[in-house]
Amino acid sequence: MPTASDLRKGMAIIYNGDIAVVLDFQHRTPGNLRAFVQATIRSIKTGKSADVRFSSTERLDVVPMITKKMEFSYKDGEDFVFSDPETYETVTLAPELVGDVKNFLIENGIVTVTFVDDKAVVVELPSSVLLTVTDAPEGIRGDSANNVQKTITLETGITVQAPLFIKTGEKIKVDTRTGKYMERG
Repeated sequence: MPTASDLRKGMAIIYNGDIAVVLDFQHRTPGNLRAFVQATIRSIKTGKSADVRFSSTERLDVVPMITKKMEFSYKDGEDFVFSDPETYETVTLAPELVGDVKNFLIENGIVTVTFVDDKAVVVELPSSVLLTVTDAPEGIRGDSANNVQKTITLETGITVQAPLFIKTGEKIKVDTRTGKYMERG
């Protein structure tokens, strides 16, 4: 049975009789006190997050998780519908669970969905996505100082800073962790 020292981001554990997913954790050893693990967990039933503290030797019940590659199909009202490309099964997820991932979702875009007890708990994007530029204002003539950037709008509605040479209709690669321009697609 694993201890709190073995805790990792994304794990599912049983906490107070409920299954919870670890969102973040830190192993701490303050001065002359015993080591402990400070973790942020989210309950699957209620969806609420909490900061909890475990002794580093405390035993935890880990729940097995399944991860699947899924395609974003469409938006149904506020909810997001994903389908398994192998079995064509669909899963409808609430906007709270999808979170900031929605800023980079395009039709047939691949995401990784983690399930615990057949309930989706985490939606993850690849490290970068290819998006089409829908609005890129022209650069100002003579504005050629080093690394000048302009604000452009992408097909998902988000805005990013990109170099002056990017035009409307081009595809660009965007880092999904930072939301920054990487290169032309």
